[in-house]
Amino acid sequence: MKPVWIIDDDRSIRWVLEKALARENIEFRSFSSADEAVQALAHGAPQAAISDIRMPGSSGLDLLQTLREQYPHLPVIIMTAYSDLESAVSSFQGGAFEYLPKPFDVVHAIDLIRRALEQSQRRSASAGEVLAAPDILGQAPAMQEVFRAIGRLAQSHATVLINGESGTGKELVALALHRHSPRAEKTFVAINTAAIPKDLLESELFGHERGAFTGATAARRGRFEQAEGGTLFLDEIGDMPAELQTRLLRVLSDGSFYRVGGHQPVKANVRIIAATHQNLEERVKQGLFREDLFHRLNVIRLRLPPLRERREDIPLLAKYFLQKSARELGAEQKSFSEATLQYLMAQDFPGNVRQLENLCHWLTVMTPSRVVEAADLPPEWRAAQSASAMAGEWRNALAQQAALALQRGDPHILDTLTKQFESTLITQALQHTGGRRIEAATLLGMGRNTLTRKIQELGLDGEKE
Repeated sequence: MKPVWIIDDDRSIRWVLEKALARENIEFRSFSSADEAVQALAHGAPQAAISDIRMPGSSGLDLLQTLREQYPHLPVIIMTAYSDLESAVSSFQGGAFEYLPKPFDVVHAIDLIRRALEQSQRRSASAGEVLAAPDILGQAPAMQEVFRAIGRLAQSHATVLINGESGTGKELVALALHRHSPRAEKTFVAINTAAIPKDLLESELFGHERGAFTGATAARRGRFEQAEGGTLFLDEIGDMPAELQTRLLRVLSDGSFYRVGGHQPVKANVRIIAATHQNLEERVKQGLFREDLFHRLNVIRLRLPPLRERREDIPLLAKYFLQKSARELGAEQKSFSEATLQYLMAQDFPGNVRQLENLCHWLTVMTPSRVVEAADLPPEWRAAQSASAMAGEWRNALAQQAALALQRGDPHILDTLTKQFESTLITQALQHTGGRRIEAATLLGMGRNTLTRKIQELGLDGEKE
């Protein structure tokens, strides 16, 4: 990535920004005047720039104009000690990314620079190199496939169907598809079709005319009109009522719709991205989802992997969410111990990324120590940890016993240890059931006759049938 340019005649301001950027590992280059920066353009442009307005020679607004002419998508942050309306208006009219009055908070300034860098990278990324949005993190092969798909779809208007379990980040992927599309400057509108009552969903999607029903005292634009020229994200599409499936199919087919109570068609220039955690093919077979609508939506399908299929991403996500929670709550920054990260990687996370984020939010608020240990996890997680630890203990004991037997050169090690293992399991199962063999066999997952034979072979006593 190219450096951030700092342009200010005040040496102390340059020093403060240089130190802050260095702490964030952001490459930078400093100039004491706009004229110096313009000369440096002959050797290449920055990734982003932050410039004072009033300096000897050319002003920051002059520099802004030059940069806009040569590099129209280069984000420029304008800062000035003269916090007047005219400077702010001139900055934005000149195409500034943001306006930063002095004195400024360094954390805020760095946040603006990061946002400028993100925009610059999104603008300059090629179709195959699209960067993930901050919350879409992942190095696992399955996530890299998702990122590549977003890149390939960057210039497309095609309808996309996203499949994934709850909490995997389907809306974030939809938003990334929008941000990297030709519709990025228009509106992204999201609606969860399962969260809105059936009798309100039609009006919510398509709007209504005044007097269309009791309480409709004024005309209202629906989500389709709100997303005009942009993207409409329909989450949990599998739960859409049958009659609305018909109306949605008509919009996808004809490109127009009617407001509730309306008689004039409204054109819909909207890209549809739908998502579901359900198996739509199965829903079609059950008669719960229209087959023709399914084929209309299923132009391009993306599958989001559950977190248990990308365990290597858990440390990356956990660290990010812990930082994000601290920033949002204004709390002390915490970190995970390596043992805690290893423990989290072993969990299945049925709630996926959302569950991990909620856990990090809880830890930010509730954990007193700066380093999060496994003992700091919520009670329900500690219970799982206890069971996991116990399972680990017997495996370690078995490994030690096997190692000793191998060192001694004992014969028939596998047969001996297997008999000890089976004997322990059967004895515990019979104690648990009060000696009832049928119940014990069911719990162990074997037939009653098999259990009886093993009791005899192992010399165990079963008391009850």
